Amino acid sequence: MPGGGPRRPAGRPGGRTVPPVVLALRRLPSPRLTGLGAGLFAAASMFVIGCLDRLLFDGSPLVYGLLFLPVSALTALWVREADLVTAPIGVPIAFAVGVVPIAGGPGGLGGRIMAVVTTLAVHAGWLYGGTLVAGLITSVRKVRQMGRRQRTAAAAPRATQR
Repeated sequence: MPGGGPRRPAGRPGGRTVPPVVLALRRLPSPRLTGLGAGLFAAASMFVIGCLDRLLFDGSPLVYGLLFLPVSALTALWVREADLVTAPIGVPIAFAVGVVPIAGGPGGLGGRIMAVVTTLAVHAGWLYGGTLVAGLITSVRKVRQMGRRQRTAAAAPRATQR
C-alpha cells in the first residue's frame, strides 16, 4: 500500500529511529591516536589552554579545570583500542604540563617549581576528575571491545558448522 503506515529506516531493526543528536555526533571526526599521540594531543591542548587562560582570565583555575575535563574525554575517546590504557596515564601528565603557565610564582626556577607543585596540590580535584573521566571512558570502551571479541569468537564456530 503506497504511502500508508509508518516507514522503517533502512538497516535499523525494530524500526527505532536515531535521534538527530546522535546523527550529528556520528558526523564528527573520530581520529584514532596512538598512545603517544594521545598524550601529546592532551599535553599540547592543555598547554595552549593554560596559556590562553593566563592571557584571558588571569590564570583562573576554575576555567582551566573545566576545560581539562573535555580534553580528558576527547583523549580517551580518540586513543585507539590497542592503547586504551595510556589515556588515564597521559591525562594527568597533560594537566601538569598545562599548569605551568597559570601557576605564576616568584622569579627563578625554584619559585616556578614550587608554584607548580602548590597549584597541583591545591587543584588536585580537577586532576582526579579528569583522570576519572578518562578512566571511565576507556573502561567502557574496553568492555565493549571485549564483548565484540567474545561475540566474534562465539560466532566463528557456528559459521564453520553450517
